[in-house]
Amino acid sequence: MEHGTFSDQSKSTFSFADEDHTFANSVRFTLNQDPRVTFCGYSIPHPSDNRVNIRVQTTGDPAREVLKDGCQDLMLMCQLVRGTFDKALSDFKIVKAEEEKKKKKETETEDVDMDSKSVDGDTDSNMDSE
Repeated sequence: MEHGTFSDQSKSTFSFADEDHTFANSVRFTLNQDPRVTFCGYSIPHPSDNRVNIRVQTTGDPAREVLKDGCQDLMLMCQLVRGTFDKALSDFKIVKAEEEKKKKKETETEDVDMDSKSVDGDTDSNMDSE
């Protein structure tokens, strides 16, 4: 819901239901990066009320359009972070799988070495007793 005057569209307060500090602070941060924004802040009217009010004042552009652009920028940032995280997770899983495979191979090699030593050891001890 938008609260503002029809005569000056460069200043408006937007009320978002079912949102909290996470959303509001992210939008505030994004909007404050926009050179068209002269002021952006948010408030939560009451802690038990799931509502956030975001105030936007611009240099002249309609506040609604600037807010919309800010939300789109925020979505792009989130997509970039998600993509970066997914790639890093995938790379980590690949490295982890390779390490497990190497560790398993080393364990198998050690087992084979131990078996061959015990077979050799048995043969030597039989020769000594004769």
